[in-house]
Amino acid sequence: MSECYQLWAQLEKEANVQIYRNTGMLIVGKEDCSAFRSLRGTLLRNNVPMEVLSPEQFASRFPSVRLPPGESAVIDKTAGVLHADRALKAVQDLFRGLGGVIHDGEKVVDFTPGSPITMTTNSGMYRAQSLVITAGPWAKSVLARTGLQLPLQVLRINVCYWKERIPGTYGIGRHFPCFIGVKQHGAKHDIYGLPSNEYPGLMKICYHSGSETEPDERDRQTSQEDIAILSSFVSKSFPGLDPTPAVVEQCMYTVTPDSDFILDQHPSHSNIIIGAGFSGHGFKLAPVVGKILCELALGKTPSFDLSPFRITRFQSLLKSAL
Repeated sequence: MSECYQLWAQLEKEANVQIYRNTGMLIVGKEDCSAFRSLRGTLLRNNVPMEVLSPEQFASRFPSVRLPPGESAVIDKTAGVLHADRALKAVQDLFRGLGGVIHDGEKVVDFTPGSPITMTTNSGMYRAQSLVITAGPWAKSVLARTGLQLPLQVLRINVCYWKERIPGTYGIGRHFPCFIGVKQHGAKHDIYGLPSNEYPGLMKICYHSGSETEPDERDRQTSQEDIAILSSFVSKSFPGLDPTPAVVEQCMYTVTPDSDFILDQHPSHSNIIIGAGFSGHGFKLAPVVGKILCELALGKTPSFDLSPFRITRFQSLLKSAL
């Protein structure tokens, strides 16, 4: 993560645009919750600047948030908000400036492994000595064309924005932090939020899970179960918000069985590089992930130990016709 901060800062400098805003991140959970202890332990082991809040300090610092009895809170002082739209535009503009060409909106029809690899889209045919596949929720179906069936599950996520009763109460301008509620109020998954900024007067609070779907049929999935969980959470923890979402948008997660990424070469075609299964927490690590995928595509030794991200960790779950 430390290298990601450096690379995001480098991108900001080269593109002359602010992409990252430090807000800190409030992490709340029960002391007997292993996930909460793990998060806090990770901060400690990596010497991340942090602060532990007593209930009295919490109430003083965040009077508009209710801390449930028996729960603890820590602040990661280095965390913040990445402006994804600015980041993507900056990367694309710099890429084009270096001579890169973006073929946007082209659907992959087929590709044939080999040397070179042949890729066919609805707009043309391309050949290359190596291919990096980062197809998001379509990764499973694209890779199935090679006989490789990765254990990826696609989830449709309801992205909810909640209206502040008094505008700015939870605003980025008032230095309200990002937050993670670790399995609070009996939720099976974490709940996270960002200070109001993207939509003025609306705070983004989401459930870190959703309903299984197929990427091309995601609009048929209309489950509201996660919204009910969020509404209950908001009413209990954020009294300054209307507990009915003002705006609901959708996105998709592509989740692996252990919620860690897949960064690896295809098991039978070493010139096909796979980046998949980012499980809803990949964007912030994009600069380093891109560096690793580039190294793999060029046949270089990766800068990081990829053992936790290899396909072989799912050996018992893999379905292959290779």
